[in-house]
Amino acid sequence: MKQLFRHIEGVKVTAQFAKKKSFRYRRDISLANPSNRTKTACVIMQNPSYAGEEVADKSVQFMEKIVFQKSLPMFADVRRLIVVNQFARIQTNRFQGLPDEIGSRNNSAIKSALKESAVIIIAWGSNNRFKERQAFVRGLISKMKGKQVFETKHPSRASYDGFIPDT
Repeated sequence: MKQLFRHIEGVKVTAQFAKKKSFRYRRDISLANPSNRTKTACVIMQNPSYAGEEVADKSVQFMEKIVFQKSLPMFADVRRLIVVNQFARIQTNRFQGLPDEIGSRNNSAIKSALKESAVIIIAWGSNNRFKERQAFVRGLISKMKGKQVFETKHPSRASYDGFIPDT
């Protein structure tokens, strides 16, 4: 049985799926009471899991805690976290990263998320073998001027200590 993860308390979550829910293009996680926080952060991971608005997964719950709860200075002003992936196809086992797993609307979802964000977190991990796809996403990021960019481990395989380098 899969372990269920809950979103952290105090967030509102929306998700954009394809009609048949075999692709998830984006998930927006906002603080319900953002006080005076104003920024948006985007995290880019490899591919989505089964999670949506009601249920989180290990990686997204980890990112929620890093951005909203761990009091890291680079996220102190973040009120919203946008989660996108290199590939939009939902698949947690035996993921292959084939071109048809990118998803027809995924590139535009990534571009939009990057434009909306002041902070970008590349969190697809060092074991990500999809070099062509990485180059494409890095090319999009390189066109985004004035953004803070962090690159780190994959959230489902990391610990909080040192997850964001130089913290």
